[in-house]
Amino acid sequence: MKTTTPSIGVIIGNRDFFPDHLVGEARADIERFARQAAFDPVMLTPDDTKLGGVETFDDAQKCAALFRAHRERIAGVLVVLPNFGTEKGVADTLKLAALNVPVLVQAYPDTLGKLDVIHRRDAWCGKISVCNNLRQAGIPFTLTASHVTHPGAPSFAQDIGRFIAVCRVAGGLRKVRIGAVGARPGAFNTVRYSEKILERHGISVTTVDLSEILGAAAKLEDRHRRVTAKIDEINAYADASAVPPARLLQMARLGVVLDDFVAENHLDATAIQCWNSLQQNHGCNVCTSMSMMSEKLLPSACEVDVTGALTMHAMQLASGSPSALVDWNNNYADDPDKCVLFHCGNWAKSFTPGVRVSSAPILGSSLGVENTWGALDGRAPAGPLTYGRITTDDTGGTMRAYVGEGELTHDDLPTFGNRAVARVPRLQALMRHVCREGFEHHVVMNASLTAAILEEAFTRYLGWEVYHHAKTDES
Repeated sequence: MKTTTPSIGVIIGNRDFFPDHLVGEARADIERFARQAAFDPVMLTPDDTKLGGVETFDDAQKCAALFRAHRERIAGVLVVLPNFGTEKGVADTLKLAALNVPVLVQAYPDTLGKLDVIHRRDAWCGKISVCNNLRQAGIPFTLTASHVTHPGAPSFAQDIGRFIAVCRVAGGLRKVRIGAVGARPGAFNTVRYSEKILERHGISVTTVDLSEILGAAAKLEDRHRRVTAKIDEINAYADASAVPPARLLQMARLGVVLDDFVAENHLDATAIQCWNSLQQNHGCNVCTSMSMMSEKLLPSACEVDVTGALTMHAMQLASGSPSALVDWNNNYADDPDKCVLFHCGNWAKSFTPGVRVSSAPILGSSLGVENTWGALDGRAPAGPLTYGRITTDDTGGTMRAYVGEGELTHDDLPTFGNRAVARVPRLQALMRHVCREGFEHHVVMNASLTAAILEEAFTRYLGWEVYHHAKTDES
């Protein structure tokens, strides 16, 4: 995931019978704030229009032309209202620019004692008018937490941080490329998806037969420099001291070929057939390679769970940190708000400090433990939790999702694999929603609190149907 400084288009609204000097002050405020918040503002200068604001249709045309010239790098637009502003000017700019990016509407607060003609802003009222016009024009927009807020206020810094994350999610999901490696396991109807629905939303899937990956891996010589380098990389990544050398070699060969597949196809994420062909025909698990890719922010989901990989990508766009695909796996004793999250071992090591490479006992019971080396074993510590899931609704031809927040706990968990104990308020109601709405048994977790960001991006800018568990009291 690219971490370049985001560019944000800025529209500073103005209205002629309100104090003009407020526009110049706002422009200085935004320039100063942009340096602190680490974004690049794209906005008119005082040489372009009066004080660099947007008031007339001519101003809107100039601002729209500026935005179009920087279309490829503008992630979102910030509307700034230092006074009442001209709602038509704002709406006209966005319509003419046609950027199709998120929009944040900010309005300055008035100060008691400065409500005279020279100082009053009336931006509280102007914001309502701007939003009304944007709604009329069919332009989606995001609001600040407080109706009016100063760019110097701590709450506005939080508003911008959330907004930039929304821009990452909305923009990133419109052009994501996912690799599907192999066929889904025959017993996993749950991970079926509609490639056509994804494509309609800008999400491309590149497929490859698993035999091509395994064939290329088999052709790599034991002492090939890239194979030996991958072995070194695995050993540096996790404790692999227990892995038989022959199995470590197979893991490395597979990792090299997967790296090539990702690079050659410019993929953002992968979903891989983790069993049982890999174990039977290559003699190892792919979990370690998947974990290493996810740690590098190239998320990888098992069981060819393409929409699971998409969810992983969405969550890392929101948070800037790795995601993990997990099973809603077990109850935790008799606590109705706690459960066990589990997988054989493909989580990014950010979730499992001190992780070690091991075999997979469950798969080994049928495939032979000697063929399952490459799984990871580690416990996730206590911390924040965002969970969620994106799916394709083939019947309705739509995208659906659910999101929510909770926490990972330090409760005792004597088992193997990648594992965690999660506490989710009203967990039983969430499980009823997951079951009634036909969501997959896989869910994605991220060590953040970003559910509101995901909901905003999914619903407002991508047009998806979203259930936000924190906001709903479903029985």
